[in-house]
Amino acid sequence: MTFFPHRLIGLPAVAVLITVAGCSSADDSARAAVPGPGTKVTKLCRNLDTVLPSKVDGQDRRDPEPASALTAGWGDPAIILRCGVERPAEMNDSKADGVDVNGVGWLLQEQDNGDFLFITTLRKAYVEVTIPKDRTGDGMAPLVDLAPAIKKAVPEGIAD
Repeated sequence: MTFFPHRLIGLPAVAVLITVAGCSSADDSARAAVPGPGTKVTKLCRNLDTVLPSKVDGQDRRDPEPASALTAGWGDPAIILRCGVERPAEMNDSKADGVDVNGVGWLLQEQDNGDFLFITTLRKAYVEVTIPKDRTGDGMAPLVDLAPAIKKAVPEGIAD
């Protein structure tokens, strides 16, 4: 099994990268595919849902459709969290970009549409956070705001 080594990205670089966030449909409701993890991971994700902050990056919680304890959202355009996603193959790449934010490791992926995707590393459940390109943020604020809840609800380790 390969462990993901974190390459710490400097805050100025990340601040430039994270002038991002939200996606909304024509009816102004964000949508997010609901992951389908096993029982153990689902339990961790439900626990995470109960401790998530009401605000992320100064934005109020506005969960995406369809409603699920495995997804959450903040603001418009929305910062979207999905818990229980599959382990990305990029975690096997020692050259993959990563960052540690307040004790939570994240794999960083820039999407073709300009959004940024962060996926937790070395946790018993993989948590994905999408910060859309059109949202201007304050550096690492979304990940800083989410770190305490993730540390509380999703133990360190390797997801089954």
